[in-house]
Parts: sequence; C-alpha cells; structure tokens
Amino acid sequence: MDCKKALAETGGDIEKAQEFLRKKGLAAADKRAGRATAEGRIGSYIHDSRIGVLIEVNCETDFVSRGDIFKELVDDLAMQVAACPQVQYISIDDVPEEVVKKETDLEMQREDLLSKPEQIRAKIVEGRVKKRLGEFALFEQPFIKNDKVTISDWVKQTIATTGENMKVKRFARYNLGEGLEKKSQDFAAEVAAQTVAKPPPSAPPKEDKLAETTESVEK
Repeated sequence: MDCKKALAETGGDIEKAQEFLRKKGLAAADKRAGRATAEGRIGSYIHDSRIGVLIEVNCETDFVSRGDIFKELVDDLAMQVAACPQVQYISIDDVPEEVVKKETDLEMQREDLLSKPEQIRAKIVEGRVKKRLGEFALFEQPFIKNDKVTISDWVKQTIATTGENMKVKRFARYNLGEGLEKKSQDFAAEVAAQTVAKPPPSAPPKEDKLAETTESVEK
C-alpha cells in the first residue's frame, strides 16, 4: 500500500517514489525518538588485528535486538567507526563546547573573512564550523556501504523498518600500540659506537731484557 501511494504521489516516478518513502521513514523514526531503549547489543569489529572497535546500540525490545536487521546495523556501525579514525563523537550535539568555541575562533580569524560585514561573517563561520564538527561526528559520516546516505539516515531507516526506536549509546576505538612509546634504534650511531678506536693493548713485559740484567748482576 505504501509503495502504491508513493507512486501515486510522485506520478509514477520510481526514483521519486523511493525518495518519498525514505523521507516518510525518517519522519516515522523521528516520532519514535522519545521511546525508551532498554535493550540492544554490544557489537565489535577487528581489522587486521590492529584496529578494534566496541559499540553499544540500544533498541526497545529483546526480540528486535536478536533479529538479523538489528545485528546487521550494529555490525555496520562498528565497521564504520573503524573506517573513520577522525570520528570521536556520536553526533554534533556531543561535541564539547570548548571544541566548538575553538573552531569558531579559528574561523573568525580567517583572512578571507576579515573584510566582510560582521553579520555575513558570522553566518559563514557558522556553516564552516558545522561542517568541521561534522567530520568528528559518527552520524554525519557517509555510510560506507552507500555513500548517498549518512549514518544518521541509515539508523533512521532501520528504525522505520523495525518499528522500534534505536540509539547509539557509545563506542570505543583501539589502535594497536596507541599511547605507547616505541623504542627507536639509531643504527648509524650504534655502528659508530662499535667502531670507536679502542686503546692499544699494553706492551708485554720484556722478559729477555730482564733476564740479561739479572745475569749481569750475578757475574
């Protein structure tokens, strides 16, 4: 019924009908945003034994949390975090105020904006800062399996499909050796140290001469 209605609303244009259904699904997801999400899954992804990700995604019921659709979403999100090393937050709203202020101050001092009126400059800076902060937010990233949609849209589409509210609670990324100082060897210096001239060995005692001296005394 939804497909027929979408085609009727868009004059039979399939692409427009798909977009119509997508927007309808996103709207339905927004309506469910207030529902409690006490169930869910903790997913993981390991890449080449060098990058590891843990992520917690919540939903409303245990039934949905055990379903393939939700499992796939969690796995995809874990993979997305692994593929985006710059991502530190779930959404732009999670970015700390001090980071927002720092980025705003930097943009306000850009040379290409100094000559512009204050009101126009503020509007340009707002757009630039939002774009910059979006680089740090998981929800703003293009989905690695379909770069035409963002992670935020992908989560909302899954919400529309399952009929349950879902939330990404938290995630953590681990990089092999991160925070550890690796010992670096200066092989040139090591070789140089080994080839430093050693002091010449002490001369052996002159036994022959000593013997001659002793013989002379005895005579």
